[in-house]
Amino acid sequence: MHDVSRLAGVSTMTVSRVLADPDVVSEATRIKVMKAIEQLSYVPDRVAGSLSSRRTNFITAILPTLTNSNFADTAQGLAEAMRPADYQLLIGYTMYRLEEEERIIRAMLARRPDAIVVAGTTHTKAATEMMMRAGIPIVEIWDTPEHPIDHAVGFSNYEVGRAAALHLLSLGHRRIGALGSRIDSDAKDLRGESRLAGFSSVLREAGLSDELVIREGEAPVSYDHGALTLGILLNKAPDVEAVFAVSDISAVGALMECHRRGIKVPSDLSLMGFGDFDIARQCVPAITTIHIDAELLGRRTGELLLQVLGNRTASESVTTSAVNVGFELVSRETTAPARAKR
Repeated sequence: MHDVSRLAGVSTMTVSRVLADPDVVSEATRIKVMKAIEQLSYVPDRVAGSLSSRRTNFITAILPTLTNSNFADTAQGLAEAMRPADYQLLIGYTMYRLEEEERIIRAMLARRPDAIVVAGTTHTKAATEMMMRAGIPIVEIWDTPEHPIDHAVGFSNYEVGRAAALHLLSLGHRRIGALGSRIDSDAKDLRGESRLAGFSSVLREAGLSDELVIREGEAPVSYDHGALTLGILLNKAPDVEAVFAVSDISAVGALMECHRRGIKVPSDLSLMGFGDFDIARQCVPAITTIHIDAELLGRRTGELLLQVLGNRTASESVTTSAVNVGFELVSRETTAPARAKR
């Protein structure tokens, strides 16, 4: 900083002000300082600055996986929303393991993030206690808990499952199944399980059995998972009329298995998924699905954080909040009325 001040012909205090709050100095002075910084390739010591300001200007985002395009879109939306305020993301991924989430939260808190964004609303006891005691904003995303730790941005996975079942029932199907993963292993897709629970609730309300809701394999689901679980379902119920997969990825695998077996979709079997991935739109036939605007979810999370962080800087009280971004059922080519199969 001394070298920058000498080159720019200003005091080190002026350099500090340009870096911390450029609006308090004149534009001419700011330009001189920034030119000197560029010429010297000076990188401010953010760690030292955070000791006095108690701000590190990074946000921790904890996601189940980095290979799912929806979670990647959420991270992009969050980063874009936070960038104008000079916040950066530090991302950890859990592979759907609660113990790994706990480990990441512990490691991230040691680096003093300004906020934590975590996918999901179910955590280990230790992880929950760490977040509650952290003294920073916590935002749980991709679900809408009744009692969030601090804030939440998402939608109801339970209602997604209900919407899927109601759609298949509205088409006249009565022999209906679903494909998901087990939750009795270390890797648990609890949001997917919530979709299955909502799906099953509608079947029971309609006086139908939910015995064809298949849970097999560990999270995250894959193309192979869809093919495998559909095979299990067909062995159990060759007369199944319609199937809901907890992810478009699994639905694509199921669709490929139908092609291999000579099962015509949707005339022999209606099929739908969740997530509205690009591949679901490009499949032949295109997959009926539940659309989530994942990038919007990330942006809304970032906007909420900017509001909360701004209020806390101003020493204003902030109440717990929940933002529901909703979802949309997108009917495409893999579902058809039951009468089309007769």
